[in-house]
Amino acid sequence: MEQTLTLNKKHSIQTVGKKIPPALWALTISAFAIGTTEFVAVGILPTIAESLHVTVSSSGLLVSIYALGVAIGGPILTALTSHLPRKPLLMSMMGLFILGHIASAMAPDFGLLLTARFISGFAHAVFFGVGATIAATLVTPDKKATAIAIMFAGLTVAIIVGVPLGTFIGQHFGWRATFSGVAILGGIGFMATFLLLPGDLKKGVPLQITDQLKVLKNKHIVMVLGITALGYGGTFVVFTYLATLLEKISGFSASSVSLLLLLYGIAIALGNMVGGKISNFNPAKILIKLFIYEAIVLFLFTFTSHQPVAAILTLLLMGGLSFATVPGLQLYIVQMAEKYLPGTEDISSALNISAFNLGVAIGASVGGRVVDTSSLGLTATPWIGAIIVLAGAGLTILSYRQNKTHTTV
Repeated sequence: MEQTLTLNKKHSIQTVGKKIPPALWALTISAFAIGTTEFVAVGILPTIAESLHVTVSSSGLLVSIYALGVAIGGPILTALTSHLPRKPLLMSMMGLFILGHIASAMAPDFGLLLTARFISGFAHAVFFGVGATIAATLVTPDKKATAIAIMFAGLTVAIIVGVPLGTFIGQHFGWRATFSGVAILGGIGFMATFLLLPGDLKKGVPLQITDQLKVLKNKHIVMVLGITALGYGGTFVVFTYLATLLEKISGFSASSVSLLLLLYGIAIALGNMVGGKISNFNPAKILIKLFIYEAIVLFLFTFTSHQPVAAILTLLLMGGLSFATVPGLQLYIVQMAEKYLPGTEDISSALNISAFNLGVAIGASVGGRVVDTSSLGLTATPWIGAIIVLAGAGLTILSYRQNKTHTTV
């Protein structure tokens, strides 16, 4: 992958730290819309369950099915659209995103809502996969992870602003209003992409489904995909049912939980930015430490969740660590693609987004099973999540040892 992207004078490259490129703002704005829909379902699950007459654990499928849509549809669409110019491609993905949320808002029953959520997820992986590689080329080589972190900051801001706002709208105006609002956010992202993203971005390398199979045959890249799924997915064992846990176990009121989720989102945003800065040069080594810290905090939450003050302190640490790994994971997959399969950076990046969401689907599914198991229940979700994160740390150690000679980009 080229370390810089030659644009015309009107769209000259600026380094992060001096001035954020307008194109990076466009990516961040769209990431905000996508991040809102990915996480807002957590806040409105009880509302949807009551409205459509399903159990809370069943409504958790709305988190899993969206993630599966990303994991399954993303790689296929990435291959089918790899020959397209970058700007029209991202605009078309935001268009698909908007249509999916209009369908979600109009869904007459739970089955059709699940279908609309699944289709909405298709655009997610392509957008973030292609967007991450664009972000990395808009800045100097030593700022790549920082640029990716800025784009992914849209996700974290979504957790701070979009999710609480979407939850509030759903509680007061119905969950359909929440999805309608997300469709409007998608429209804003569409316009930002149209207005701010240069039209002369370099096209991706044309890829086929067979190219994805080639990527999936490379053990070094597959290992990073596994790291992403385990390390990120472990958090969602508890996060998917975090609001319920804070109410039923920690004893907080519903209004207090909304505030705590806001604080959690702020911690996530800070962790994401710090994670981007410390992962610029040796992401694998940093990831090992972050995963271990995260596993420890998750395990502690098993006990601190019973005490309100301790629960709040642990929650903030959980938030800070849960997204600190995202920039490093995305940069690491690009590094492995550059080293072992040059020309597959876009598809490797998109597959890693799929791995993120496969982890979400697995984590949400495991969390649902734990909640429904009488011998375990809500209080077991943190320590089970910790075990999954530790598995991700172990895989990262193995990958790091195999690639010690790799020269960072």
